[in-house]
Amino acid sequence: MLPTEQELTTQNASSQSFALGKRYQVAMPQQNSGSITDSIIKIPSLKETVKPDESPTNTIVSTVNSQQKNNMSWQTAKVRSGDSIARIFKRLGFSAQETYAVSTAQGKDSKLLMKINVGDTLRIASNDKNKVIALEYPLSKKDTLYINLVGDKFQSHKESKTVEIRQAFAHGTISSSFWNAGTIAGLTDAQIINFANIFGWDIDFALDLRTGDSFHMIYEKKYIEGEYIGTGNILAAEFVNQNELFQAVRFTDDEYYTPDGKSMRKTFLRAPVSFKYISSNFKRKRFHPVQKRWKAHRGVDYAAKTGTPVVAAGNGKVTHSAYNKYNGHYVFIQHGNGIVTKYLHFSKRAVKKGQRVKQGQLIGKVGATGLAAGPHLHYEFLLNGVHRNPRTVKLPDAKPIAKKYKTKFTALAKKRIQALSAAKNTLFSIITKE
Repeated sequence: MLPTEQELTTQNASSQSFALGKRYQVAMPQQNSGSITDSIIKIPSLKETVKPDESPTNTIVSTVNSQQKNNMSWQTAKVRSGDSIARIFKRLGFSAQETYAVSTAQGKDSKLLMKINVGDTLRIASNDKNKVIALEYPLSKKDTLYINLVGDKFQSHKESKTVEIRQAFAHGTISSSFWNAGTIAGLTDAQIINFANIFGWDIDFALDLRTGDSFHMIYEKKYIEGEYIGTGNILAAEFVNQNELFQAVRFTDDEYYTPDGKSMRKTFLRAPVSFKYISSNFKRKRFHPVQKRWKAHRGVDYAAKTGTPVVAAGNGKVTHSAYNKYNGHYVFIQHGNGIVTKYLHFSKRAVKKGQRVKQGQLIGKVGATGLAAGPHLHYEFLLNGVHRNPRTVKLPDAKPIAKKYKTKFTALAKKRIQALSAAKNTLFSIITKE
């Protein structure tokens, strides 16, 4: 397990040294945050605070008077399977008329009451006559729906708490898989997947990784009233794959670009499935496990469980969606510019011949149909009829960042990369101080 921010601070105060070769996650406080003043790594960071939603000037706030408050009696109801507002109100002893009045409260936010989920909690206040006068519905840790009786009608409004954004730094080194390295670095499952998605057009995380590859990233950590509520966006990231450096910076359009403004997106994904163990690398020949003979192997096999989603590597038109005894269920896609991708051995196909598909769209699920020893996807990439290695073939770039945003992005990218470098250098100096 990695040390927490508090443990890192405590270690620093007690002069305990970092162990060589271990990985640490280090919090990077905002310039306006005084909650982590003793953080080990001091690097320049960008001030980012998410403010609560601006309420319109005519928003009606709670007008429950002091007398009503004194006579209020609160009940808490947890949403059960099959529950509705009507069922919950009936269970608590309120009439159908009150249910209707609350659920049709004035204000657009009252509609949120119709989207309750199992496990949600509602707080309902009644007066000494057991009539509903207020309702509170926490929508998330940030947002709460309020419905209050104002005069003889109910009014609804939503309130949002301020979310404080702090920046954190994480890094790791590949010893077995990126997933394991990310877990050791303290990343969540979603962060690991998001990181791989950022570089998914350049790196096949199932096939291209080698022992000793490394990654570094700056990401957001969210707090409300000092309480940690989860991670946010990855702001800057880099991956060193077989001694080649890849870097990405997030811009305000929620897209990622190289430091010089080239989009991380390409016209083709390196792999049409999430990174998993691959049973057979791209090579000229292999021993076919079913036919028991050596034959040319013109693609990549991705070993995965039956039912694993397979997506289109790029935009195109489905030219084949069929079944035969060799390929099993298979799909071919024509992408233009002489490029065709082939996907074999599906358990189920999700597209039809002639259908237009977009990059990342589900086209089928992994199976073991046709000549397949076990569940896997066989993937081929052809250029002008010639098989190419999808791992290494040069892919066309997507459009760079728009010229009108280039200056703004360049300034942001410079700050992000400097922050990333400062964190790396400081951490390295701490680890090697011994």
